[in-house]
Amino acid sequence: MAPLTYLAMDDAAAPPPGRHGLLGLTYRQVTALIALVNLFVATYLHLWKIGKVGALACGAGGGCHVVQFSPWSWFLGVDVALIGAVGYTLILITALIGSTGGRDDARGPAVALAALIWPAFLFTLRLKYYEFLVLHSFCPWCAISAVSITTLSVLAWLELRRTRSAR
Repeated sequence: MAPLTYLAMDDAAAPPPGRHGLLGLTYRQVTALIALVNLFVATYLHLWKIGKVGALACGAGGGCHVVQFSPWSWFLGVDVALIGAVGYTLILITALIGSTGGRDDARGPAVALAALIWPAFLFTLRLKYYEFLVLHSFCPWCAISAVSITTLSVLAWLELRRTRSAR
């Protein structure tokens, strides 16, 4: 049996070092994808809350209704789902801009993403506290957002670390 040998790849075909993210996408591309999915979730919840879409698909227990109409579903008079939709839109735009036009290794988009995501993560912790410990309820749609913003927090950290080493 012949030993395995390294086959040289054309430099243009080889991915740049440190640019691997998840599933063959960069961290910014994965961030954009997660933000897009959650933009739809947050928009759906907001539209349901203001009566623009039909029934809320929530599952057994009615936790979504309890959470969506609790005092903690509003922040400074604004629906939390609407805040989420706007936030995920900003994250999506920032990730897309940071992934195009030769900005792949630019530090600015990584810092901007962290500045958008980390406060949202802290805000989500506050919401989860009230959902679980005060309301004793569970909303699967809110859980999707909580898992997503936690994932985005890790991706933002990885992206900051990557762009620091790319300098």
